[in-house]
Amino acid sequence: MVTKTIVLALGGNAIQTGNGATAEDQKRACSQTAKQLVELIKEGHRLVLTHGNGPQVGNIVLQQQMSQSETLPAMPLDTCGAMSQGMIGYWLQNAIYEVLKENNIKKNVVSLVTQVLVDSHDPAFENPTKPIGSFYTKEEADRLAKANGYKMIEDSGRGYRRVVPSPQPIDILEKEAISDLLAKDHLIIAGGGGGIPVSQKGNQLEGIEAVIDKDFASEKLAEMIDADMLLILTGVENIAINFGKENEKKLTHISAAEAKQYMEEGHFAPGSMLPKVKAALQFVESKNERKSIVTSLEHAYEAIQGKKGTVIEA
Repeated sequence: MVTKTIVLALGGNAIQTGNGATAEDQKRACSQTAKQLVELIKEGHRLVLTHGNGPQVGNIVLQQQMSQSETLPAMPLDTCGAMSQGMIGYWLQNAIYEVLKENNIKKNVVSLVTQVLVDSHDPAFENPTKPIGSFYTKEEADRLAKANGYKMIEDSGRGYRRVVPSPQPIDILEKEAISDLLAKDHLIIAGGGGGIPVSQKGNQLEGIEAVIDKDFASEKLAEMIDADMLLILTGVENIAINFGKENEKKLTHISAAEAKQYMEEGHFAPGSMLPKVKAALQFVESKNERKSIVTSLEHAYEAIQGKKGTVIEA
């Protein structure tokens, strides 16, 4: 098999095992994720792993606020995002290192705190939509909204969550460093939680209270390091149209034109599959011969071989 440069966007189930998960729970989830990736590593593919941080960063923010005092102020959301990058990166790095040792593979694993440039005037700041943190009852959500000025929404029948702005990524500021590490055959964990959103103010980078969508940030990163493939891992094996209906149809291989048609017909939920399809499509259309695949973590290796998942090509 020809080795490829692959940006692999891990879904939430790769890290988070449920509401109220402990550090040990999440470490175990990372360990299972690492075991699923070992075959890709064995084949020599150059991998950059990205990951979400919605539950973790929301919980860090809440912990900060619950423990704050006059002498110990709470950290802002962008700084909490950096904390989550370090925390989750450490868990994944540690788990992958163990798997490499078990398989006698010599490779360095590097977690990179990653900043992503956004437009401070992005319309997303007028309409917060990105859920973070734990799920709450209606009463708990109302209390949090009143006490902290949060916008709380009902999330897919699972309870209420805080939502924050989700601006579009413009640039990955550490892209050259990531490319250099790839050239030396290191495995990189970058762009955690969609990256830390920053805006440019003269010579200064200013952190912004927002969370960038992980799939859009992964797509931008894949473009900028000239990856061959964007592999988006989620909770299902295939993208489907008419999802949940009697005439549901799993898609195995679709063109960019077909993906656009299905989006226009409203087949993909805005808070679920739609951003993944949009990100996959953007990558495919960014340069000739680029490919995106959407599938589940357990089918990642088979998806690279063309046996599983939904492939989107021009």
